[in-house]
Amino acid sequence: MVSRVIPVDRFDLVIFGGTGDLARRKILPALFRRYCAGQIPQDTRIIGAARSDMDCAGFRQVTADAIREFGGGRGCEDGTLEEFLDCIQYETVDAKGDMGWDALRGRLRDGVTKAFYFSVGPSLFGDLAQRLRDFGLADDHSRVVVEKPFGHDLETARALNATLAQHFSEDQIYRIDHYLGKETVQNLMAVRFGNVLFEPLWNAQYVDHIQITVAETVDVSGRGMYYDRSGAMRDMVQNHLMQLLCLIAMEPPARFEPDAVRDEKLKVIRALDPVDYHHIVRGQYSANDTQASYRTHVEDPRSTTESFVALKCNVSNWRWAGTPFYLRTGKCLKERSSEIVVVFKDAPHSIFGPDAGTHRNVLTIRLQPNEGITMRVTIKEPGPGGMRLVDVPLDMSFAEALGPDAEDVPDAYERLIMDVIRGNQTLFMRGDEVEAAWAWTDPIIEGWRRRGEVPKPYEPGSTGPEDALMLMHRDGRKWRDIRA
Repeated sequence: MVSRVIPVDRFDLVIFGGTGDLARRKILPALFRRYCAGQIPQDTRIIGAARSDMDCAGFRQVTADAIREFGGGRGCEDGTLEEFLDCIQYETVDAKGDMGWDALRGRLRDGVTKAFYFSVGPSLFGDLAQRLRDFGLADDHSRVVVEKPFGHDLETARALNATLAQHFSEDQIYRIDHYLGKETVQNLMAVRFGNVLFEPLWNAQYVDHIQITVAETVDVSGRGMYYDRSGAMRDMVQNHLMQLLCLIAMEPPARFEPDAVRDEKLKVIRALDPVDYHHIVRGQYSANDTQASYRTHVEDPRSTTESFVALKCNVSNWRWAGTPFYLRTGKCLKERSSEIVVVFKDAPHSIFGPDAGTHRNVLTIRLQPNEGITMRVTIKEPGPGGMRLVDVPLDMSFAEALGPDAEDVPDAYERLIMDVIRGNQTLFMRGDEVEAAWAWTDPIIEGWRRRGEVPKPYEPGSTGPEDALMLMHRDGRKWRDIRA
């Protein structure tokens, strides 16, 4: 199987914050991999912009170092990296002042797609948008890419939307959530809407419950100041897990087009019931012999910010009424694992008698690691002695199913950046979608503050606090074990 790479037209891409961590780890290596794949024309201009006093040669060295460290090494030994570096330019720019803007404008060309990547903190979004217009760098065909966090709550998200709307139309704004660029996340729609097998069963009549888990083994050291202001609810649930829930629960769009898809996702968010405080568990990792505590990492011995969240929520519409969705995410857990588990109901009647036991079909969609899809089905256990039923997996991992081509599957940033250049907003969040997500999240966070709740401690390397297990046990269910 050979993946089809469709080249894009030549473009100019300005990366504000071009010397920052995100640019070095994700954006620049992603662009280089697309260049190696033949998708980016040689006369493309990729322009780093930051306050650092640096020339083009210096930024090319930064780019080369980043690609060698984070790009997987491919293409670095055959001269391709040197070719790519010819596309790289740099300009020292002051986001809040006038320095460098005229010179930056001079590096941009007429007649090509111009995209501006705001790889900076949200506090600079408004300043950058204002200066792009004031200095004539952007026009009505330009695009801007903004990273999360898109707001700290509903009020700040509305303010950011309003600020960007003063300078750009909604179809020019690309709010990036890298989870939506993952191959397996997009396969959610392919599995649901490309197979007649699943869609007739994708509802409350046949689905007992759905679990969405994003577990991380890493702690918050190195980003404690940011994380302590956000916590797991703002950092993960409001965006990443919310997007996964929407893709699982949404109605089939009429067409696979940006607004058609995003309209259906918005309907899901607006159908979410408020979450009862009995259906939420907050946790914070403690210390052990090898791991410092969360409070040590954020340098606040009294911090009440959560590093773990589990909650039960309900989508009140005809498709999902009565089927609970269980969400959980956390730091310092025992395995790195992101997956969606669709647990179907028992067969309405068993012809095999009580000795056969009860068996359920379970569809597991693994986002990371070992991306793939597993369907657990019931078969007869081999051998004589009656009808003994066992559950076995039908397992498809991308690495096995696609063979060598699995190594060429673009990562999330590769796909999303190319979608920006093409002008395809399907995998990007719309302003009203962001605001609706905050409108659902804010009351949960405010409830914690008002009740003075303190997160439950949990052991590093565990599956989270015991209360998260009880959240499921009270309903006669259990979490799928977190494992690689």
